[in-house]
Amino acid sequence: MVFVTQSIDPSALSRLRAAGLRVTVRHGEAPIGRGALLRGASRVLIPMPTDRIDGEVLDAGPVALVASHAVGTDHIDLDACRARGVAVTNTPGVLTDATADLAMALLLACTRGVLQGDALVRAGRFRGWHPLMLRGLELRGARLGIVGLGRIGRATAERARAFGMEVVHSSRSGGLPLDELLATSDVVSLHCPLTEATHHLLDAPALATMKPGAWLVNTARGPVVDEAALAEALQGHLAGAGLDVYEHEPRVHEGLVALPNVVLLPHLGSATHRARRLMAATVVDNVLAWHGGRPLPTPIL
Repeated sequence: MVFVTQSIDPSALSRLRAAGLRVTVRHGEAPIGRGALLRGASRVLIPMPTDRIDGEVLDAGPVALVASHAVGTDHIDLDACRARGVAVTNTPGVLTDATADLAMALLLACTRGVLQGDALVRAGRFRGWHPLMLRGLELRGARLGIVGLGRIGRATAERARAFGMEVVHSSRSGGLPLDELLATSDVVSLHCPLTEATHHLLDAPALATMKPGAWLVNTARGPVVDEAALAEALQGHLAGAGLDVYEHEPRVHEGLVALPNVVLLPHLGSATHRARRLMAATVVDNVLAWHGGRPLPTPIL
């Protein structure tokens, strides 16, 4: 009755089984393949953000509830769900702090040459302290431009202010125009959802307006950035980038992989014990509420 496309926190699975639900978990480190997803689709589907849930999958179940193990819903065809009366839930709030922490980790790693310094020491090329070695950006007084001021954007702003940064934002609720934010920010951090309007929001023309010597951090969704254009900009006027998500994930643009001024992480935004446990718990709360005919705790549809 319940199909989980990748392993999640064991305590959450135990709760489902204790409620008498039949649970099938597909194990494996890589995202599920299309064929396996269609074969496994059940009345209740618990997908990951890497799983494309469309009409074909919904009909294969047939699926009545999509309890997504994610905050974003760009991987789910909401129109197809709406047309079929399929309920959809997500896991908002529980990964806010973890993702904001990682955004700051990427910001610091980029602006202070953490990877370059580590590589220098490991290669045996550290000859001692030097006043001109790997000079970076001092955060106090620097401007952070946040694109998308939702939960994670606000949490990142809170952390940045603690470092003494000036924080500005551009979002649907107001703030600076995007072009002004890009032109005046020392670091730009992306926290907007992926929609038709934000796909390639940072394309070649937008990247060209960024302040020379600026850094870009992306913990939102990969397709918000045109990766080919970013690779070009990083060989020109941009100082560096810190990326946790990719346009064609898990594939990363070869131009980015080859650059020493880019920090590349394997989608670790919510990868803390607490966040992943709470994500799974939220998924199960929704499944059990649906199963018991109660209101869904975190409904999308």
